[in-house]
Amino acid sequence: MNKRIAQKVYSSFQNYYIIHLKMKYLYLFIAVAFLHCTTAPKVAGQFTEAEFAEMADKMAKGSVRDIDVKTLKANPADYIILDTREKAEYDISHLEGAIWVGYDDFKLERLDDIPKGAKVLTYCSVGYRSERIGEKLQKAGYTDVYNLYGSIFSWINAGYPLVKANNEPTNQVHGYNQRWGKWVKDSGVVVY
Repeated sequence: MNKRIAQKVYSSFQNYYIIHLKMKYLYLFIAVAFLHCTTAPKVAGQFTEAEFAEMADKMAKGSVRDIDVKTLKANPADYIILDTREKAEYDISHLEGAIWVGYDDFKLERLDDIPKGAKVLTYCSVGYRSERIGEKLQKAGYTDVYNLYGSIFSWINAGYPLVKANNEPTNQVHGYNQRWGKWVKDSGVVVY
């Protein structure tokens, strides 16, 4: 008799555990699906400025001061502009005068010639990677660090010019990947 009760209890526990595990995965799937739906537009280039701002705000922690693209466009010579994307992204296009410093292989030694008190502006695709590099610069003693709000996607969406490696104008921009490239409006040609 005790063996039967033990088997029933064990069987009930197994059923509960399986159902609980399935529910955990269901909740995880729903959360991921919701996040995906709220993070990228369904159709490339079809989003409002408010949706772009919401995405950019989600990417940034606010640990580095932001400036918007209009401020940079009006006074680009005030900043040392650092491109924190990967080299392949930079080679497709970048802001004129930008210095490539990378992200995955970022090294502070690349900035040895930049004074710690200089106005330094970082950018990437949407602002996440550039903010992380901005944090590293602040920890290294750079005192006047800025992050370009919305980064290169915001720049091209505003209709501002980009240049290729040879400094020729281009409207191409590296989209990082299919999901993020959707945040570029029709003024830019997204390449991967």
